[in-house]
Amino acid sequence: VLQGYAAEMDNPLMAHLISPELQNKKDILFGNMEEIYHFHNRIFLRELENYVEYPELVGRCFLDQMEDFQIYEKYCQNKPRSESLWRQFSDSVFFQECQRKLDHKLSLDSYLLKPVQRITKYQLLLKEMLKYSKNCEGAEDLQEALTSILGILKAVNDSMHQIAITGYDGNLNELGKLLMQGSFNVWTDHKKGHTKVKDLARFKPMQRHLFLHEKAVLFCKKREENGEGYEKAPSYSYKHSLNMAAVGITENVKGDTKKFEIWYNAREEVYIIQAPTPEVKATWVNEIRKVLT
Repeated sequence: VLQGYAAEMDNPLMAHLISPELQNKKDILFGNMEEIYHFHNRIFLRELENYVEYPELVGRCFLDQMEDFQIYEKYCQNKPRSESLWRQFSDSVFFQECQRKLDHKLSLDSYLLKPVQRITKYQLLLKEMLKYSKNCEGAEDLQEALTSILGILKAVNDSMHQIAITGYDGNLNELGKLLMQGSFNVWTDHKKGHTKVKDLARFKPMQRHLFLHEKAVLFCKKREENGEGYEKAPSYSYKHSLNMAAVGITENVKGDTKKFEIWYNAREEVYIIQAPTPEVKATWVNEIRKVLT
């Protein structure tokens, strides 16, 4: 892909086949695939080869290189832009010619999906290795490697949702690390509100997608898109946010093990939040507690 497509975009002999709108879009189309390729080719593969005789110790390779695996997050974040560009130009003569020269049965988009598939495959491989390495020397490293890879997958998944937030006028990066995201039923109970509104609010919950950052929690409304692939991915329209410095939490709401409360400015605003399961609630409550302490 890097030689037969990406490099060809800079090849003067192929320039006449590339439409002007596609020129200079190489970075959008391929993201940081080259960076991923070099990491595997020059670093990770060589490390793996050191353990050919001792496969049970392979967890070490992952732990030593865990920082580098974050290059996948960058690739996945760029994927929606890449896909939308590909859809515009998928029938371009340039791509057809590259595919013909490479003698590929599949078109470029199948290959652009490979890094996304690869990062999700590692956890399966590690789980499988753990199954057969219960009491041997490297088992702890394998377990730690699996936990780290699952952490990276969670970060990739969270960031894919985060880039779909629309209508937030600040800079999301300034809110600190994204810790959790998920969909909830939310009821509001505000002191300032009109009593009628308050009574009404008790009955019908709002569907909200929450993004918990280190410095703020964002409430968004999820919009499902119609379309294929990433176009079908939801987008989230920003509604409001609460600064974590002024937030308090009540862990238990009587009558429902899935509910907790987030309140603001000494209970001036109260949000009753219902998680899909008691487990999800527990995870969120723990994470919020960590931020608050």
